[in-house]
Amino acid sequence: MDPVLSAFYFGCVEHYRLLAGHPRAIIDIGEHYERQSYRTRTRIVGPNGVQDLNVRIARDHCKKMPMRSVELSYAETWPEQHLHAIRSAYGKTPWFIHYIDDIEAVLMARHRLLIELDLATMRLGMKWLGLKTEVEVSKEYVGASRSAPPEAGDAGPDAALSHLSYSRSPFDFRAALHPKRPLPPELKGAPPYPQVFADRHGFQPRLSVIDLVMNTGPEAARTIRRP
Repeated sequence: MDPVLSAFYFGCVEHYRLLAGHPRAIIDIGEHYERQSYRTRTRIVGPNGVQDLNVRIARDHCKKMPMRSVELSYAETWPEQHLHAIRSAYGKTPWFIHYIDDIEAVLMARHRLLIELDLATMRLGMKWLGLKTEVEVSKEYVGASRSAPPEAGDAGPDAALSHLSYSRSPFDFRAALHPKRPLPPELKGAPPYPQVFADRHGFQPRLSVIDLVMNTGPEAARTIRRP
C-alpha cells in the first residue's frame, strides 16, 4: 500500500525509514495547513540539548489554508538562524563539510511557498540517503478510498475538494506522524546511532535527517533500513 504523508521540512529519520520501505509514496498538499507539525519544523540536538527549527509563514488567521497555497514569511531571518544553529550543532562532526553546502543552498533560495521549501528539503534528504522511492505530489486532498468523487452532501471540512480515487486504502500517516504524538504502531523508530552530544544528553530519538547524516555520513543509508 502507498503511504500518504503530509509535506515536511527536512523530515525526521522516521520519515525516511517509511519512504525506504515503500516503492511509492504520496505527499498531500491539498490538506489544510496544521501548526506545530513537521510541515514547518525539524529537530536537531546541539550543545544545549534538543532544539526545534521553525519555519515562518505568512498566515491569514481568519481562514484555513490548503498546504499548496501557504506562503513563507521572511520578516524574520529564520533561514540564517537555522543555518547558525546547524553550524553550532554539527560543525565539529566529521561529515559536516559534505552536507552543509546543500543545506545552505536550499535555505537561502528564498522559496515563495512553504511546499516548495518542504519538497526541496525532502528531495535533499532522499538524495543523501540514496532513496529511489517514487513520490507523487497530490495538489488535491487525498480522501479515503473511493471509486468516484464525493457526493454533494458529503460531510467533512475537505468535502468540497476533489478526492483521488484508489482501488485500495492507503496508509494514512498525515495526522499520526507528528512531533507531539507517539509514533504510530505501524512505524518503528530508528535504531540508536552515534550523536555528537550523546555524552551530555544521551541518545535523542526522532531527530532531523540532518542529525543522522551529519553524525553517520554514508552509514545513514544503512541506518534507516536497520530493523
